[in-house]
Amino acid sequence: MRNLRLFAATLLLSVFSFQFSTSFACTNFLVGKEASVDGSTIISYAADSYGMYGFLHFSPAQDWPEGAMREVKDWDTGRPQGFIPQPAHTYKVVGNMNEHQVTIGETTWGGREELWDTVGIDYGSLIYIALERSKTAREAIECMVSLVNEYGYASEGESFSIGDPNEVWIMDLIGKGKGQKGANWVAVRIPDNAISAHANQARITKLPTDKVPCTKEQKRLQKKLNCVCRGDWMWSKDLIAFAREKGYFTGEDKDFSFQAAYNPFDFSGLFVCEARVWSFFRHFSSEMDKYFDYATGATFRESKGQNEGEHMPLWIIPERKVSVQDVKECMRDEYRGTPIDITEGLDAGPWNSKLRYGGLGFKLKDEQDTTQVTQYWYSRPTATQQTAWSFVAQMRKPYIVNGQTVNPNGIFWFGVDDAACSCYVPMYSCINRVPECFAEGNGDSYTYSPTSAWWTFNIVANWAYTKYSRMYPHIRDLQSVWDDKFNTQIAGVDAQAAELSEEDARAFLTNYSCAQAENLVADWQKLGIYLMTKFLDGQERKEENGDFKRNPYGHSCGPNRLPLPEPFLRKVAVDVVHE
Repeated sequence: MRNLRLFAATLLLSVFSFQFSTSFACTNFLVGKEASVDGSTIISYAADSYGMYGFLHFSPAQDWPEGAMREVKDWDTGRPQGFIPQPAHTYKVVGNMNEHQVTIGETTWGGREELWDTVGIDYGSLIYIALERSKTAREAIECMVSLVNEYGYASEGESFSIGDPNEVWIMDLIGKGKGQKGANWVAVRIPDNAISAHANQARITKLPTDKVPCTKEQKRLQKKLNCVCRGDWMWSKDLIAFAREKGYFTGEDKDFSFQAAYNPFDFSGLFVCEARVWSFFRHFSSEMDKYFDYATGATFRESKGQNEGEHMPLWIIPERKVSVQDVKECMRDEYRGTPIDITEGLDAGPWNSKLRYGGLGFKLKDEQDTTQVTQYWYSRPTATQQTAWSFVAQMRKPYIVNGQTVNPNGIFWFGVDDAACSCYVPMYSCINRVPECFAEGNGDSYTYSPTSAWWTFNIVANWAYTKYSRMYPHIRDLQSVWDDKFNTQIAGVDAQAAELSEEDARAFLTNYSCAQAENLVADWQKLGIYLMTKFLDGQERKEENGDFKRNPYGHSCGPNRLPLPEPFLRKVAVDVVHE
């Protein structure tokens, strides 16, 4: 690895253009059932967007009369998009998991701007409509493509993670331009013994060329969706022809790459996006260092955009089984211990803050040649301050206990704000309501609510950013207490639920999920008060036997006035008056 803290890409604006209109938001990790510790499939997702409020979505199962219509509103802006017919029945949805444990996440990558549209169904609405109507991941893909074919696609390029207890899929999708229905898309099932990830960059490259006999179901899908089905792959029938027509691709079909045609790399697509995938993979494979220069854009930069380096695979086989707790920790990743550690460097300040002002980077004009502009990028880890909410979805298959088959509910591990400073609470897929602290109407990003989990976790995290290396260990300690508690409790909670009727089990699991969320928020509020008291005015209050230290007369003792770390003092000494 190269000893790097901040990459600089010197770009002539007349040569290079940036393809993203988003804030490089969202990260997804995927784990196949044979790659996980307990046989579950796992999907994670962070909803990262400045200004977004973090709440837990909930829609109950419902029967609909003939002629009922569903309003579609753009998920990001709330803009009305129109109405579509409701089916006879829609399923319960808790967050991004429905009652059948179908789960969907996403990351936006933008891609070819001329293919964007504002008319049709946006990516967020596709997710929640598909969750309301699908019993399996394959049904969800069919639903999403059918909707786009009929109504059009009203978003930028997008990657979707789509899973159920048996399989997980990645689907890359982008529209066909203003006024055009349908989409250019490809979906592939991740092997059961593999893990994968995507982070605001299309990752599916070449399509399979081997001829595979179609099943009766695949023939049905090919006809209905106007697509190609080949084994565990599906893609829009005119995917390559459309790219050829637009001039995105000129080679032979066997050399076609979806990513290269519809979301070609720039420096940021590597350093800001692919690096997060690299960091996830490195936790489970000792072979990932060889991809560092590729994933961080070093090869791309040094070749002036002519060579990206050796691409990472779409999936890898992990060297050990992956647990739900492993995925939680990966969602908390800040690149610690790597050359792009967000908590290191001058820009992290004296106390190793991850907070960067002004976004992901900045531009500076050359002082002599003002036509030349240097774009500087901060590293962008998975755990970031602008996260509104995130989840780790655990989709579980039936298992045997004492000779009895148990059909467990899925667990939607849900947290708000920066995952590094947050905690995931188990929300069962069958629950009848969500906790007040996670409820949609309990405040918003402009309206403070003392009972809102999002506000509570934001207050603690934002205070901690001011002296991160000193405060974060306290957050981490409480985080570990709750992680251990939940991980220990789940087996017992499952066993109790298995002894109850379906209705009573739903009530029991609802009460459990809601109570744990409220208890966690109460603990985090206490943590916030403790951190405010201990680190008031930039100092550190002394402690003794677990309490703040007082003198023999009951008065507070003076605080510890810790100096700035010496390496930082040496950097600032040049601007400070000395004797």
